[in-house]
Order: sequence, then structure tokens, then C-alpha cells
Amino acid sequence: MRVSPHTVHYRAAPAGLLLVAAAAAWLWVVTRWAGLQGMPGTMGLGLPAFLAAWTLMMAAMMLPATAPVAALYARTITVYRAPRMVVFTLAYLLVWVLAGLPAYALAVGLGRAAVLPGVAGTAVAAVVFAASGIYQLTPLKDRCLARCRSPLGVMLRYASYPGPSRDLRAGAHHGAFCLGCCWSLMALLAAFGLMNLWAMVVLAAVITAEKLVPGGRMVARGVGVVSIALAVAVFWVPALAPGLTGGGMAGAM
Repeated sequence: MRVSPHTVHYRAAPAGLLLVAAAAAWLWVVTRWAGLQGMPGTMGLGLPAFLAAWTLMMAAMMLPATAPVAALYARTITVYRAPRMVVFTLAYLLVWVLAGLPAYALAVGLGRAAVLPGVAGTAVAAVVFAASGIYQLTPLKDRCLARCRSPLGVMLRYASYPGPSRDLRAGAHHGAFCLGCCWSLMALLAAFGLMNLWAMVVLAAVITAEKLVPGGRMVARGVGVVSIALAVAVFWVPALAPGLTGGGMAGAM
């Protein structure tokens, strides 16, 4: 079957726009927030500033892996495609913005743990690594990842949504599954340092691999095993969790 240039453009445009948005978010994070990467907890930010930084981080890390789903969803839209895709994307990001509220509360608590005696911060880091690793191996992780990896079934569901709220509901629904799939990876930032750029790059690559490469499920399980191993290793090498132990690794990175 011959595919016209117009059809290729129709399919590629939504994915391309999300990748451009992700690149802009990465540029903003690197140029505006990189100086805070060595600071624990909320990095000294109040809630509004924290949510702004958090939202940009989520856009940078999550949108590349979401681009293929957005392109697929765009094919179900016949009119007003561009503004409706904007609504879909904003609804998706809104889920992560709301997730920033408990993330802020957690960061406040973990920031206090970072100034406790070294063994206390190390113990908290071990809990974070272990909790993240264990979740990576659970059926719930597998279920959420399956929805992100094979979205054709949910596309039929999205197409059945009636009324003008369809794009809002579809974006939020997909965002909820992405949150269920990836919150354990985001939790690792508490240990590595919330604005640790190297950690962000590695975790963004992991998220993309989990969702897009053929062996994505094995990647998820491998990360789970590594996280559990880090929960043990951090007692011998506290610098593995600079965001909680003050190991200085984030600043060095």
C-alpha cells in the first residue's frame, strides 16, 4: 500500500510536536534549574516553584515516550486536530502536576531526613530503593506498562467517549496509567537528587525503553532488581544516594 506524504505528515506531526515540547522542557531544566541539582528535598523551593520545576521535569522525561500514543490518538480525530491534541497533552500533564503535590510533601520529609545523622539518611535511601525496586516487579506495574506499551485497546475506548470532554478524559486516562507505570522510577530521584540531571537522563531513557523497545518488560524487571541491589549497596556506599545522604554525588555530576 502506498502512503502519501500528506498521510506521513498527518501521523508524524503530533509525535513531532511532543518531541519539540520535550526538547524545550529539557533546555529549560538544564539552563534554569541545573544549579539546584545538588540540593536535597525540595531544593529550597516553595510549592508553586516546586510544581513549576516538577511539571517541566515531567514534560522533559515523559513526553518522548508518550509521543507514539499521541500520534495514534491523533488518528482518531477528524476535526480540529491541533487544538484537541493540545487538550489531550495538557490533560496528560495535569495528572503529573497533581502527582507533584504528594511529591512535594514527600520531598519535604526526605529533605529533613537528609540532615539527620548519616545512618538515618542511608536507611531512608534504602527504603526508597527497595520500595521502587519491589514495585517494578509487581503485577500492577506490569498491567500499567502493558497499557502504555499496547494502547490500541484503549484507543477504542477513547473513541467511544462522548462530547467535548473526550480529549480531556483520554489524556487524563492515559496519564493515570503512565503515573501507575512510572511513579516508582520518579521516586528514585529522591535518592539521587531531584534535579540530578544525569539521573533524569538515565531514568528518561529507562522510561522510554520500558514503553517502546521490544524487551521493555525485561527492562522494567532489570531496573527493579538493580534498585533492590542498591537498597543493600547504599549501606556500604552512601554516595549512591546523594539526595538523602549528602554524598556529594549530585553536585559532582
